[in-house]
Amino acid sequence: MKALWIILVTFILLSCTMRDMTSNKINELSGGKDSTKKEFEVVKTEEEWKKQLTPEQYYVLRQKGTERPFSGKFELHEKEGMYTCAACGNELFSSSTKFNSGCGWPSFFASLDSTRIKYVTDESHGMSRTEIMCARCGGHLGHVFDDGPAPTGLRYCVNSLSLEFKDLLKDSSETK
Repeated sequence: MKALWIILVTFILLSCTMRDMTSNKINELSGGKDSTKKEFEVVKTEEEWKKQLTPEQYYVLRQKGTERPFSGKFELHEKEGMYTCAACGNELFSSSTKFNSGCGWPSFFASLDSTRIKYVTDESHGMSRTEIMCARCGGHLGHVFDDGPAPTGLRYCVNSLSLEFKDLLKDSSETK
């Protein structure tokens, strides 16, 4: 019984130490700033977001939810254009970087540019991943993984509910 208590106490102490190490690592990656308190260009109250977004979009973008795989309107979408943040309109991904990864969510091998996406270490659900957020409004987009195709080797796995689409072919024909 004494040995069991020693093992339990050791496990608890190690768990706390590992959590502190992880917190320090995230702190270093974010430049020593608390990323949850970062000011974004677009700032609204939760009530304003609830009025603007559908309940499903609010769940994904503001509460870091995930839509069911293979259920999103952009998973198999193949039109040419630009994918934007559904909350603020920030241009995020070009259709030229979209590919079918078979994971059930729209996938891209590159963002439009690195300043449009914020990367945050996500330790939820017993795993370590990199969350991607809109750098303009802080909306949750999904996660990025290192198992994508060339040339980047990245797979931006994005919730359709966090995206809108601008059809560049349609827009250019309307201006002629």
